[in-house]
Amino acid sequence: MATDAGEPIPRFPAGFLWGVSTSAHQIEGAADEREASVWDVFTAEPGRVKDGSTAAVACDHYHRHTEDVALLAGLGVDAYRFSVSWPRVNSPGGLDFYDRLVDELCAAGVRPVPTLFHWDLPASLDWLERDTAARFADHVGVVAERLGDRVGKWITLNEPAEHTLLGHALGAHAPGKRLLFDALPVAHHQLLAHGLAVQALRAAGAGDIGIANSHGPTWPASAEPADLEAAGFYDLLLNRLFADPVILGEYPEGIGDLMPGDVPADLKVIAEPLDFYGVNYYAPTRVGAPQGTETEFGGLTIPAELPFSVREIEGRPVTDFGWPVVPEGLTELLTGFRDRYGDRLPPVVITENGCSYEGIDDQERISYLDAHVRALHTALESGVDVRGYFVWSLMDNFEWAEGYARRFGLVHVDFADPAGPKRTPKASYHWFRDVLRAQR
Repeated sequence: MATDAGEPIPRFPAGFLWGVSTSAHQIEGAADEREASVWDVFTAEPGRVKDGSTAAVACDHYHRHTEDVALLAGLGVDAYRFSVSWPRVNSPGGLDFYDRLVDELCAAGVRPVPTLFHWDLPASLDWLERDTAARFADHVGVVAERLGDRVGKWITLNEPAEHTLLGHALGAHAPGKRLLFDALPVAHHQLLAHGLAVQALRAAGAGDIGIANSHGPTWPASAEPADLEAAGFYDLLLNRLFADPVILGEYPEGIGDLMPGDVPADLKVIAEPLDFYGVNYYAPTRVGAPQGTETEFGGLTIPAELPFSVREIEGRPVTDFGWPVVPEGLTELLTGFRDRYGDRLPPVVITENGCSYEGIDDQERISYLDAHVRALHTALESGVDVRGYFVWSLMDNFEWAEGYARRFGLVHVDFADPAGPKRTPKASYHWFRDVLRAQR
């Protein structure tokens, strides 16, 4: 990977927010101390998770959060993006846990940035049902009332595109439904939940509110009309379907007709003004016309009946997940958003960026992060209003359908240690610490 590693990272503006991210289901464990989520049901089904594991214990963050707050303080981040488990909040003592966590973060000088939904839907609910959006708004109100005196930055949803596509269209994630295009109501109801959550947060006196959407450039496999058409459709589904309603208050042409309910009225809610727009970036996607057979991409099977196929991006190194490493794709994505949305685009925060590599001396991760931070600075120099950057992830965790086979953390976790999941900071932890010190 070509980088300028070894040269100092360029200076970011004063007040730029540096952080790391995690999610509740992936790290908390203590599954027997909360109600069940769709992921508990999913992972209990044989064959759903590649290594047969579950998140019943995971990193045991629920019992060891004080140790993890110390790691955050040692790292020197400004902020910690974590998620609030809806099933845990529904359970006795659940909010008390987040109360303690927020207190300890504040005492350590680390700004708490809760995400209010990161895929762990209570098992009794279903995003196919419109009422789930209203139930989510109620949940958000409860959390905001309890934590709002100390939390100054909020994220409503994490990656509704992936939760729709992987969980409801392709069946690769919880709740394991394979509905293909019949999953579109899931997208709409999550977007509506986002808008209702913004309203609930504002009503509770909260400010600095955003969403964390995953995005990446879509590269056509060739200049042939069929490939261009397929790439345009993929870009609509994975990028514009989830950005246009939030930023512009409208669906891409023809999509609104496929959504349930009073769509014009819902769009007014979905487009509640935001203080920032969160972007999770990992890689571009190369897309071509359908090939008549299933295709594989990053461990995911793309059905033959979809009107596109995902192709390999050649000539690039790949992570252990098989994802191509394309730092300049982050610059391309952000400048493209600036050009598409203009002054309608809120300030941007990179709410996730990271990579899966083995080892504690993880020089590949250092190279990856170094190159992406530089690409982010290039976007900033190009006029994109970028306000923050969060690494995924603080520590190795339960990586959804991959189980414990993929490691994204700055901190290594030995899940087999007899004393419980043991934390060891990696080389990348120390590298990021030094980057943050130099930025101060």
